[in-house]
Amino acid sequence: MLRNLAIIASLVASPALATGIQVQVEGEGANGTIKIDLFEDVAPKHAERIAKLAEQGAYDNVVFHRVIDGFMAQTGDVEHGTMGSDMRRAGTGGSAFPDLPAEFSDLPFDAGVVGMARSQNPNSANSQFFIMFDAGYFLNGQYTVVGKVTEGMDVVDAIKRGDQRSGAIKGQPDVMKTVTVTE
Repeated sequence: MLRNLAIIASLVASPALATGIQVQVEGEGANGTIKIDLFEDVAPKHAERIAKLAEQGAYDNVVFHRVIDGFMAQTGDVEHGTMGSDMRRAGTGGSAFPDLPAEFSDLPFDAGVVGMARSQNPNSANSQFFIMFDAGYFLNGQYTVVGKVTEGMDVVDAIKRGDQRSGAIKGQPDVMKTVTVTE
């Protein structure tokens, strides 16, 4: 009986897994709210990382530093991508946490899918993620699918675009003003 009570107490004391994030976007292109469902069952380590960084406020005021029309909008560089920092370094950083091992799945990269950005090493995802504007099936099995936009795809579609080849933003990029965890 005491053992069962201890198990129940530990479950109650453990915080519930986040099921998503809410991103308030501001800028010259997009203004509004994006709601993202995180796929804890598909990519538990990546979903946990995004939720942890959001909970810590690390994503607040981080810019969309690479945005390619017809492809995706990338953000989440909590090290070098904060509004007001040197934007030439945006996209080169991560977080204080170690890189994550890949969690590839059979889920396709459709419009609205959220994937984890990484370097050429498949096990190098850290804090950066991208939201697909359109399908990009060439990414299937190569990048971790971590979630999907459930509301605010119109806001995603309005994010200020960058150079068509590099995605680099000219002028002031749109920013994730606040990112909060939802349950």
